Amino acid sequence: MTRKVIITCAVTGAIHTPSMSPHLPITPSQIADEALAAREAGAAIVHLHARDPETGKPDQSPQAYEPFLGVIKQRSDVVINITTGGAPTMLVDERLGPAAVFKPEIASLNMGSMNFGIYPVLDKLKTFQHDWEEPYIEGSRDRVFRNTFADIESILTTCAGNGTRFEIECYDIGHLYTLAHFVQRGLVTPPFFVQSVFGVLGGIGAHPEDVQHMRRTADRLFGQDYQWSVLGAGKAQMAVALQSVLLGGHLRVGLEDSLYAGRGRLAQSNAEQVTLAREMVEHLGFEVATPDEAREILNLKGGDKVAF
Repeated sequence: MTRKVIITCAVTGAIHTPSMSPHLPITPSQIADEALAAREAGAAIVHLHARDPETGKPDQSPQAYEPFLGVIKQRSDVVINITTGGAPTMLVDERLGPAAVFKPEIASLNMGSMNFGIYPVLDKLKTFQHDWEEPYIEGSRDRVFRNTFADIESILTTCAGNGTRFEIECYDIGHLYTLAHFVQRGLVTPPFFVQSVFGVLGGIGAHPEDVQHMRRTADRLFGQDYQWSVLGAGKAQMAVALQSVLLGGHLRVGLEDSLYAGRGRLAQSNAEQVTLAREMVEHLGFEVATPDEAREILNLKGGDKVAF
């Protein structure tokens, strides 16, 4: 049988700001439309954040998610993944709110505190649409993205009774060992969906040897009990995705992770990146997983068991 590759699309995130690209979805209708188009292009999962529709600032209130969650669910079979990462400026109780309220099939879960630097973009970005953007970007020079053991345990235990599984985001090798710690304690059960993140300033790099090292370490720690996916930040997006597919893994694209669809060319939409990823997978002789196939691979509870 042909191997199925799961494409996740991270639609907007909380890192890029409106001044970085006119194509970044901000309003609920834009986020819904982008998610639906990503599904049509081949994404099995959409990873969602919310934003203030007037300023584009990250907004992790459940009320900010409500306008687009129902629309996406009603119009598509796509798997909806709600972030518990929120933004690096938020503490865990705020970040956890939407996943706790809406009980999605899957939610993201960061596996460790880290420096998360986006301030080098200020070398190129000089004008801003909104007054929050420049201090938000500059603030990453002296900001720690907090994900303590207590924070992680809070997310795991809060969601335990909801049947929500996790996209477990690992930005460095130590994060895999943190996952192994929670597995040993029985707070995470297989199959684990490990999303390895490459190329963020403060985490592991995006060199092919970094990707191989992450894969080898996860294999040693988790054996057959996990599904591996990757995301490459910025210019590393497609190169890292290609390497993952060749190493037997899955991939994530989307405007949260990169604003581009080629060297120096802004992506016009999330669907453009998904299309590039799908074509790459198919040219390599593999098939893109449907949402229901992704549900089976990841042992998800199904879209009829969420609270939206």
